[in-house]
Amino acid sequence: MNKKIFFGIIILMVILTILAAQSEDDVNYFKSLKLKAEQGDVSAQWNVGYSYETGQGVDQDYKEAVKWYRLSAEQGYASAQYSLGLSYESGQGVIQDNKEAVKWFRLAAEQENEMAQMSLGLSYNKGQGVVQDYKEALKWFILVAEQGDVFAQWRVGYSYESGQGVEQDYKEAAKWYRLAAEQGYELAQYNLGICYYNGQGTIQDYEEAAIWYRLAAEQGYACAQLNLGLCYYCGQGVIQDSKEAVKWIRLAAEQGYDKAQFKLGICYLNGLGVIQDYKEAVKWIRLAAEQGYDKAQLCLGGLYIGGQGVIQDFQEAFKWFLLASSNSSGHVFDLASKNRDDIRNELTQSQIDEAIREAKEIQKRIEEKE
Repeated sequence: MNKKIFFGIIILMVILTILAAQSEDDVNYFKSLKLKAEQGDVSAQWNVGYSYETGQGVDQDYKEAVKWYRLSAEQGYASAQYSLGLSYESGQGVIQDNKEAVKWFRLAAEQENEMAQMSLGLSYNKGQGVVQDYKEALKWFILVAEQGDVFAQWRVGYSYESGQGVEQDYKEAAKWYRLAAEQGYELAQYNLGICYYNGQGTIQDYEEAAIWYRLAAEQGYACAQLNLGLCYYCGQGVIQDSKEAVKWIRLAAEQGYDKAQFKLGICYLNGLGVIQDYKEAVKWIRLAAEQGYDKAQLCLGGLYIGGQGVIQDFQEAFKWFLLASSNSSGHVFDLASKNRDDIRNELTQSQIDEAIREAKEIQKRIEEKE
């Protein structure tokens, strides 16, 4: 027998033996937990519920999980109250019921369960199971944020930036974004970068903006990757470098970010940071257009009129101008509407009807993804 195959079989046998031992340990641990739970131990009851929910040491069973969560929750155990709330929110093991979820989140939140406080805040923020109340949401977000939770800190920052539940205050927004950003939370790093870029709540500083964009971009956050790319594209806060710009824009585009896909298409269209390539330009612009990005739809219509990277096709152009005019306002709407009307006379009524049908199908797909 080949030595590599032999040693491969040995390694596999060892792994299977370890997994079997771990599985046996899980089963034994579950048995001991269940014994305590049956004797009324609230912590054990919650753990039994969690074992059923995750399938650790026992077959996964959401209904059984809910049963044990409820036993513990009704005795006032905060972790079980939170878990029972999650079960109602997701509809796992029970009929989905946001009001019931909020009831249990509140009971746990009032016992200072941090995750329940966050969930209760989000329920108020979304109006899910309660009447939407941004002020009440912010109250719970602040409680969690003051405990150092980065997501809560970001939510508080966003509330101040958008004026949700509080008077708009960019300085306060930047303060909370910074707290989360300094803990490495990429979304807060991105938002803090925007604060510096626009001079909102801070002195405008492109270099500082680029620093925070980079930190978020290096964690794979697409919006930050695009913004960092645009900094390189324009030479704002960094030395102008078209190739470096395309590198970051491409990373965001490859994650499916429509604005980055469009910008990458424009780079190929104009030969900025890459060799000019109309077909590659059309590819990326189309990807953005098919996600509903109005500027990409307008541009794609123009490419079909000019026959750049595609065969000239007025019917196809009409379709994309129609979509752009339906999804936009302002300057894009004006241009798309004018171009749509300008080429109408180049088409037969059957071609117009077909373009409208195809546009509706594309719009339906876009809405289904949202």
